[in-house]
Amino acid sequence: MRELHPDVLAGFAIKRELRHRIEEMQERAMEIVARRPSPSGVAIPEVDVMGRLRALYLTPGTCSRFGNSELITEIMVAITESALDAKRQYFLTMNDSALLPRPLEEVLREWRAERASAVCTSSGKMKS
Repeated sequence: MRELHPDVLAGFAIKRELRHRIEEMQERAMEIVARRPSPSGVAIPEVDVMGRLRALYLTPGTCSRFGNSELITEIMVAITESALDAKRQYFLTMNDSALLPRPLEEVLREWRAERASAVCTSSGKMKS
């Protein structure tokens, strides 16, 4: 079997690294949930980062206290505010400098060093 060129192997390593980074970012984004109460506080929606309604909590007696259009307004305002809050959380989370991954150049340098040491130890001498 023919051995792959080191640059091709490095490309595969970078591809793997990028795939892991994307998965990590997606997981981080999917954990974002916002719950902003309605103006009167009777409705609290739970909205994810995509703006989808996951749950809606209503205080007891809410439906009897409000008419249809008033209740709709309360709920829609709360959903809109929650969606905006989720977007703010997303922006802050994705731009947090403490959560930024290492530069790919650094990852590639480490990968090449590990590969070179593995080649040295497996053959007893350095291959070029």
